[in-house]
Amino acid sequence: MEEREQAPKTARHVEPRREAAKPPEELAAPSPSGEARGKPVASLNDILLRAERAYAAYLEAQKDVAQAYRESELEADGFYKDSERQARDARDAAMRQALKVRDEVIDKAAKARDGEISRAEQAYKSALEQAEKAFQETDLKARTAFDDSVRQALKAFEDSLAQAAKKREATVEQAWGVYTKTAS
Repeated sequence: MEEREQAPKTARHVEPRREAAKPPEELAAPSPSGEARGKPVASLNDILLRAERAYAAYLEAQKDVAQAYRESELEADGFYKDSERQARDARDAAMRQALKVRDEVIDKAAKARDGEISRAEQAYKSALEQAEKAFQETDLKARTAFDDSVRQALKAFEDSLAQAAKKREATVEQAWGVYTKTAS
């Protein structure tokens, strides 16, 4: 692209109108009014004037090119700043999204942990209740078995005492019976 195409339309410069340069043959040709031959038609002042105009147009064109470069540089700076801002905004949005996702994952993990702790506590309470119930049932059975054993032992003891007392009584009666028979 040429520099003029890059510059905004407001910065385009319309070149001043240049007079068409006359070919050297015309400069050297005699004037129709019959002036002396070999004398140039255009005066040195006219040539200097045209040269000054051309130089002024050249300087103006240089200014236009410099202005176009400055505008292009400013436009590139603006584009860079816009790109930088967009990249920063995208980075910030990605970071916010990542933080949001992280917080959601942490919340889900915390809820899952709390749920697992609650289930574990419930299972512990249930196991504790079952263990307590089993202990109470076993304790009751052991006490009942003990009481039954004690009752049976007491009954056996009482039965043994009763039998011993009967034997004693029978032996005493027999001995008295023998004594009374022998004493009589």
